Amino acid sequence: MNIAVCVKRIPKTAEADIFIEKDGKDIKKDNLVFHLNDWDSYAVREAVLLKEKHGGTVTVLSIGPEETKEVLTRCLAMGADKALMIQEPSVQDGRLIAKILAQTLKDESFDLILTGVQAEDDGYGQVGVSLSQLLGLPHAAIVNKIEITGDRAVVKRELEGGIEESVELKLPAVLTIQTGINEPKYVSLAAILEAEDKEMIEVPLEKIGFTLNEPTEGTVEQVFFPPVGKMAEILKGNPEEVVEKLTEILKKKKG
Repeated sequence: MNIAVCVKRIPKTAEADIFIEKDGKDIKKDNLVFHLNDWDSYAVREAVLLKEKHGGTVTVLSIGPEETKEVLTRCLAMGADKALMIQEPSVQDGRLIAKILAQTLKDESFDLILTGVQAEDDGYGQVGVSLSQLLGLPHAAIVNKIEITGDRAVVKRELEGGIEESVELKLPAVLTIQTGINEPKYVSLAAILEAEDKEMIEVPLEKIGFTLNEPTEGTVEQVFFPPVGKMAEILKGNPEEVVEKLTEILKKKKG
């Protein structure tokens, strides 16, 4: 079973001071620490587990700057066999990223193409499903279990309210992987050093029919911090007084 996994290098922003660029189109990333997108980490691990069970190879792909090699090396240390680092376009949006990935993969033979459900930095959740449409392949999103039998994949996907749906797809197919599908594996320094000897190919955009200034269909116009709303109101008094105050608030808000 040959599997491709599309991954992304993203900045850690949870505990960092965030500032917006002067043009208002992105955050400043100069002093941020980058890592492998969490959803993609689970996708790589799942691909390696499937390879261990069914045989085959795992190829990881990422679009980004030179520093993306660090993320790809980590994926190789997790058990992937080969990495493709695709040149980063000057402007990015989810649809363009899907187009570049599709152009890279269209002439290759893979039984499964995996992506994370979404990226931590933008949360779009559109690359995987757009990729399936561009390649003309069946897909399932938010997948939390995969079983392979012959040329079929039976997957369970997460729906609203904790409901799961079971779907059967004919391979090849595209799946977007949910966190929690497997147990992450610790990657040792020794494994990372060994991974540096594995195959990593740099792919210029021109080689797959794109240019650095490829037109986009929907670019980001402005990035801004969410407006600060009114703080929570603490109702004081005995239970009867609190209930009376709460009732009045609900009436005013037509609750």
